[in-house]
Amino acid sequence: MPEEIAGRVPTLRTYAMPADSNANGDIFGGWLLSQMDMAGGARAYEFAGGRVVTVGIEAMTFHKPVFIGDEVSVYTKVVRSGRTSVTVCVESWARRRESRAYVKVTEGLFTFVHIDHSRQPAEIRHKNQE
Repeated sequence: MPEEIAGRVPTLRTYAMPADSNANGDIFGGWLLSQMDMAGGARAYEFAGGRVVTVGIEAMTFHKPVFIGDEVSVYTKVVRSGRTSVTVCVESWARRRESRAYVKVTEGLFTFVHIDHSRQPAEIRHKNQE
């Protein structure tokens, strides 16, 4: 396991399947983006102490392709927060099916807003700081 992810626990882990690929056997970027959004949303929910919605993605980078059969692990870390928002750094790593080698495939910053039961922005109480 590479030093970059040693000792870290992924927020989400899944496998890239044939239904998630294009005709060349590469996984659609949109599929990977949705996995990152789910993991980032889970971390933001935990941090905010309740429901969140995605309001922005910045600095999104696709480094390497993901292939059918790759194990995809998504790691998250809160990097900043405001009164109602939280920004999460999200990294995706693929463990190649054949070689078992780990490669960083994507990274980006996802911003979420904490909302109340009326779906209006709600203040984050910072009870769950990382």
